[in-house]
Amino acid sequence: MLNYKRYKANPVLQFPERTWPNKQITKAPIWCSVDLRDGNQALVEPMNVDEKMELFDLLIKLGFKEIEIGFPAASQIEFDFLRQLVAENKIPDDVKVQVLSQCREELIDRTFEAIQGIKNVIFHIYNSTSTLQRDVVFNAEKDEIIEIAKKGTQMVKDRLCKYDGNLQLEYSPESFTGTEVEFSLDICTAVQETWDHATDAPIIFNLPATVEMNTPNVYADQIEWMSTHFKDRDNIILSIHPHNDRGTGVAITELGLLAGADRVEGTLLGNGERTGNVDILTIAYNMFSQGVNPELNLDDIKEIVEICERVTKMPTDARHPYAGELVFTAFSGSHQDAINKGVKAMRERQNMYWEVPYLPIDPADIGRKYEPVVRINSQSGKGGVAFVMDTVYGFKLPKKMQREFADVVQYISEKQGGEVTPQRIMEAFKSQYLENKEPLTLEYVVIQDSKETDDTVAVLDFSYHGEKFHSEAEGNGPIDAVKLAIKQCVPELEFTLIDYTEHTLAQAQGSGAKAAAYIEMRDERHGNTTFGVGVSSNITRASIRSLFSAYNRLIAKAKDYV
Repeated sequence: MLNYKRYKANPVLQFPERTWPNKQITKAPIWCSVDLRDGNQALVEPMNVDEKMELFDLLIKLGFKEIEIGFPAASQIEFDFLRQLVAENKIPDDVKVQVLSQCREELIDRTFEAIQGIKNVIFHIYNSTSTLQRDVVFNAEKDEIIEIAKKGTQMVKDRLCKYDGNLQLEYSPESFTGTEVEFSLDICTAVQETWDHATDAPIIFNLPATVEMNTPNVYADQIEWMSTHFKDRDNIILSIHPHNDRGTGVAITELGLLAGADRVEGTLLGNGERTGNVDILTIAYNMFSQGVNPELNLDDIKEIVEICERVTKMPTDARHPYAGELVFTAFSGSHQDAINKGVKAMRERQNMYWEVPYLPIDPADIGRKYEPVVRINSQSGKGGVAFVMDTVYGFKLPKKMQREFADVVQYISEKQGGEVTPQRIMEAFKSQYLENKEPLTLEYVVIQDSKETDDTVAVLDFSYHGEKFHSEAEGNGPIDAVKLAIKQCVPELEFTLIDYTEHTLAQAQGSGAKAAAYIEMRDERHGNTTFGVGVSSNITRASIRSLFSAYNRLIAKAKDYV
């Protein structure tokens, strides 16, 4: 049994003045990617310079305007990567490069050496402030921790004269979630007063959920408390840097934005230490799904996943929001039926808004249009099979026929086990309907108008169980005429036509367009009902083929009674 008594609840913040529960996200924050720093330091095998360069290029393509590229004073590869960006002129003028440094003089000096030649830089300094780290790591009092932050700020300020670009200061009270909000405010205020508008750019205070320690509402309270207690708030950018220790990184980010955060630091696909950083893609796509512009170029999730997996050597889970292989896939029969009906309703109503059950966004909007939304296994139903036949192959099966063919597909799934691919479904459709030409086989047919009446004349050659027949009959249309011509030669084939539908095949438009015809028929003697399907570039020929298809299916069913 789990020994839960070893743990105690983390304190919550008493903040009845909170307003964030009544707010809504209406615009994108300032995005800062930390893939190249926080994401990279969490990898089993950190990226080399070439891999970092490829990821940097992707981040630029996606539209990030702030990118933390590393800790240049920490290692030579970090330093060299930054210098290569400068040497190859890879940093656009409208992009800010963020560099991280502890509040130590030799590290700050080395970092200033690394950023020379960059137009816009965010100089990010930090020190840990939590009650636990003050006790067991630093063995320091609050005033000593504040002094570290003040000295680091002053060192950056003193070196501004040696830097030829635009510099913005960012300060993080690292381990913020484990720090008293009053102390977090005190140390940020001390940094703010030390910096004293040393540059025109607003100071960035980054309040990280270095470790998730409580439910998302507590973090939101902490953020709103800080936002409302900062002095000179208009000259502060309030940034958040959430991790995902409790699996609620997305939730605390969204609530943090409601609580007043202006900026989000995160990574693509949530790569980061322990359970990861917050996934910027999920936050951005969540905004997109609510009609909010995420202000990032995210219309090709497959490319993003492919590059990230290659440079990080980290796979993407099949259930990862938006990016996972299966997140837009329905196996459940009821879900498939709802999706099928939702897509059909969208077409018929020409709705300007995307409204399809179980699909919060159109997968095609983020580059998932070539993947099947509906996949078939033994748990699937008629709606899913109908959806595949329609979207993949263009066959709009009549409603009653959907159940008939779904039973065929379910039998295949149960027999072979696992998923039935669209290709296998189409093979079954062909064998059951389109290529079902025994024992009744059409050899030749001519349809013409009667010279004496308004009826239609059918002249046909056909075979039944290998015996050949020639017949001619008049009826009130091509199908009726052919049906009577068959009956003249084979009286026992007395079947009743119940319904008929047809449509142009959506998958074969243009000069080579084909029509699909569906006939429902009943064998009155045995009580069987079934469908037949015919396809041809000529709708009359398609209808006659569907008639023969239905005959053969009814004949096969009648064998069960012999």
